[in-house]
Amino acid sequence: MTQFGDYRAFLTQFLRNYETTGAVVPSGRALASALCRYVGTATSPQRILEAGPGTGAVSRRIVERMRPVDQLWMVELNPAFAAHLRSAFRTDPGLSAAADRCHIVEGSVQALETDGRFDLVISGLPLNNFPAEDVTSILDAYSKLLKPQGVLSFFQYMFIRPAKMMVSTGSERNRLKGVGHAIEGVLGEHELAREWVWSNVPPAWVHHVRF
Repeated sequence: MTQFGDYRAFLTQFLRNYETTGAVVPSGRALASALCRYVGTATSPQRILEAGPGTGAVSRRIVERMRPVDQLWMVELNPAFAAHLRSAFRTDPGLSAAADRCHIVEGSVQALETDGRFDLVISGLPLNNFPAEDVTSILDAYSKLLKPQGVLSFFQYMFIRPAKMMVSTGSERNRLKGVGHAIEGVLGEHELAREWVWSNVPPAWVHHVRF
């Protein structure tokens, strides 16, 4: 699976499904590395959940950092992205070597059924694009899916929501305010660390949270 193929698939889904895709290109390597800060750092095996892997830009970085004892679950709502990932894990040597420890689940993270909780949740979902009630339910799902002392890592594009609020009115402005309230409520109580990724397009913050 070539990088060009990833970009083409991502752009196609951006044009068709902007609300759940949220960017024109996949996450850059610097953003992926920041999101994967805690992968492979524990002394015991890690169960890792990636929500919204898209075409696998962050998944590739997770696999690079995983140890042979670690396992990865990827939950993807978009059927086209899920199919792209399944193909990548069959054909991309960097991914196929770990395919027996990586599991692709098609659906929403809120509906995920699992036989155990996770040490890490890495989120690629564009939370600022969603209705506020969906953001609340997603963050609540993350907290329930994490083990005690587990870490959630997620990103926001810098300044995008405040800029949108300056030019939005009515229901859209209320939606953005509700999203901000949901996110800041989690960060205010639980943020462990924050990273600035200026080299990403667009620049982003990565938040690490322990519930």
